[in-house]
Amino acid sequence: MENFSEAIEDREDSGLAPYAIRHRDSGGRIFPEADQPYRTCFQRDRDRIIHSKAFRRLGYKTQVFINSEGDNYRTRLTHSLEVGQIARSVSSVLRLNVDFAETLALAHDLGHTPFGHAGQDSLHSLMNHHGGFEHNRQSLRIVSVLESRYPDYNGLNLSRATLKGMMKHKQTYECDLLLKDLCNKRREENPCLEAEIVDQCDKIAYNHHDLEDGLDSGFLAYDELDQLPFWKHSRLQVLDEKGEIFKNLRREVQIRTVIRKMMDACITDLIETTQKNLNEINPASLNDILSLERSSYPVAFSREMQEILKETQNFLRTRLYNHPRVMQMSRRGIRMIEFLFDEYIHNPEIMPVHVQKRINDFGLHRVVSDYISGMTDRYAMKQYEYLSGHGNPSFSQL
Repeated sequence: MENFSEAIEDREDSGLAPYAIRHRDSGGRIFPEADQPYRTCFQRDRDRIIHSKAFRRLGYKTQVFINSEGDNYRTRLTHSLEVGQIARSVSSVLRLNVDFAETLALAHDLGHTPFGHAGQDSLHSLMNHHGGFEHNRQSLRIVSVLESRYPDYNGLNLSRATLKGMMKHKQTYECDLLLKDLCNKRREENPCLEAEIVDQCDKIAYNHHDLEDGLDSGFLAYDELDQLPFWKHSRLQVLDEKGEIFKNLRREVQIRTVIRKMMDACITDLIETTQKNLNEINPASLNDILSLERSSYPVAFSREMQEILKETQNFLRTRLYNHPRVMQMSRRGIRMIEFLFDEYIHNPEIMPVHVQKRINDFGLHRVVSDYISGMTDRYAMKQYEYLSGHGNPSFSQL
């Protein structure tokens, strides 16, 4: 079969800025593979993530609201898709590698536990004397060790560039020896622009969709949002543009219209500020970006927008994340994780056989942490109900 992948990659690379990551910068794969004739290396990485079990499970993992609380709230899956869409848009305008940016966006939350950040904090505490738990390191562990789809290796065998791009905190678990050399190299350089774009697009996505979900849930009141200057300014802009049409819209549509205006302002600010910074430093290559002084790194919001985002995050923390009902949901999740962790540590034989087989290689605590962190909200609930005797699910439900 004729191999068209090199021609496709050359075509894709030809329109990129000189400092974007190119397909020739992929670094190859840890386990060598033949090229796929009709897809680029980064398209293959993206597709492997999309087809993974860990990605599918994100559809039943908490963003803010536990999955069982309603069908219309964001989950880790819908959040990841939204980050991917924003990252593609921003990267396209800046002439960066859109497939690579989307790949990193879709992978960025793979390692999250059930029950949101409360679940992560709980598992980190339980693993305090055993290497801790952190969702970015867990994402790397998933794609390099835990996914099982191929006969010749564990993990997804993503390109080295994608693995480095995923190393947001420049850390891996001590047991993940396969990634050590790559992580050491990542510590010596800046992230590529696409990786930093994904990080900023993540902030844009969760700030605004958490506002929307908070309003839809009734935990945030529409009228109190005017206490947030950015919301009030955006609402008045829409009112000025749409007049009576806006006033006569259903409240749900009013909310989405204002949030769309807010997101557009954030995305525009990120693009224009980053492009301005790039024009000033005028990098000639990817290496120029990787070796820059961190204080000169170009991907950024304006100072004004940084303050707006900080203000929004503080508002959400005070009014939504610390809302008594959200705290109740979080506490419920924490108790379930604590119970399951204790059960599996003292009775590892009740975990699936394929999970038990990893204990000799990685240790009991890390394997229990892997197993629990990979659970969806509803699967963790079922396990808790069955093992604690607080529910009565049948074996077929487990």
